[in-house]
Amino acid sequence: MAEIRSTLDMVMERAERMAKRAVDVPIEQQMEEKGMRLLVEFMNGQHTDLNELLQAEDPAVQMSVRKGMATGLLRNIVLPRDEELMKSSLTTLASIQQLAGQDAEITSVCTELSQILEQYTGHKDQLKQQLADNIRTQLAQQLQQQTGEMPDLNTIDPTMHPEYQKEWDKARADLNDQYAQALEQRKDALLQRFS
Repeated sequence: MAEIRSTLDMVMERAERMAKRAVDVPIEQQMEEKGMRLLVEFMNGQHTDLNELLQAEDPAVQMSVRKGMATGLLRNIVLPRDEELMKSSLTTLASIQQLAGQDAEITSVCTELSQILEQYTGHKDQLKQQLADNIRTQLAQQLQQQTGEMPDLNTIDPTMHPEYQKEWDKARADLNDQYAQALEQRKDALLQRFS
């Protein structure tokens, strides 16, 4: 029985510490966290308009709630590995513009972000195709040297060659670094506008 009581005591002490920490959190930070929670509800389809959610809040804390919403939205803008991530990022940009209202500077930065995402996708596809063409040509030349005949390039799958994946990983990492830096700069600029 004493063992159970000590466990209960520990749980109660932990709850007291957590409650005390919650009191120590500034109201601005609490409201930013509330904005993030409201954003999650919006993203889950529980609400249809971010601005309605924002207007329902006390005017004294709306800026902090809005910043929390913007912070959460900006986390959803990432370099697109596939079409779904691209759609998600573009939808997020539209939500940021909705939250910003008529702010021309935010609209401008969102346009830049959209262009960066599209350029990234195009650049990635172009690099991938160039690499595949280079590996295919190298393999064809090697086969020609071995057999004396030029093979049909369409029958060569360069993605199966170990060198392709090695080179693609390196090229993609360089590309990601370059575009991630540009993306983060624009996201920081947006967050400053919401502060």
